[in-house]
Amino acid sequence: MVLSDRDIRIALKQKRITIEPLQDSDIQPASVDVHLDKKILVFRNSRRPFIDIHEDVSDLTEMVEIKEGTPFILHPGEFVLGSTLESIGLPDDLVARLEGKSSLGRIGLLIHSTAGYVDPGWNGNLTLELSNVNNLPVTLYYGMKIGQISFTELSSPSDRPYGSADLGSKYQGQKEPTASRIYRDFQG
Repeated sequence: MVLSDRDIRIALKQKRITIEPLQDSDIQPASVDVHLDKKILVFRNSRRPFIDIHEDVSDLTEMVEIKEGTPFILHPGEFVLGSTLESIGLPDDLVARLEGKSSLGRIGLLIHSTAGYVDPGWNGNLTLELSNVNNLPVTLYYGMKIGQISFTELSSPSDRPYGSADLGSKYQGQKEPTASRIYRDFQG
């Protein structure tokens, strides 16, 4: 069951869901609007000829910061990592789904490739996988509405929520855009 605005407000008041910062106007009928933070991870292709998923790729990215009122230009075919301004926290009996705003999708801006699912137990800012599939550059601004998150109840609480010690949760507690850590899956 997807939570309605009424149930989202109740869960926020009870601190079952945490969203910081949050304005009441961001609560929609069955979701909450999230905003783009100022840090962007840009890929620099000149450092390696390919990405080997067995290796740490953090040296392939460079953090840049969007200045207040100045756009970051996302070029056609470009892929960068951003993050939500909001830190999100979920209990062990709710999952969340992050989706783009339809107005942005209509100009070719995608906010995630595959990472729209947020596990029960998650805590931190969400990394956005920003792609421009248009043939024109698109501007991104710090603080702009970038997506919306909805919440769904599980049939029962998770036995091992995200962040549990034995899961090896790679991104729990992240505060800014975080490069892939898939290489950790191959470490002994």
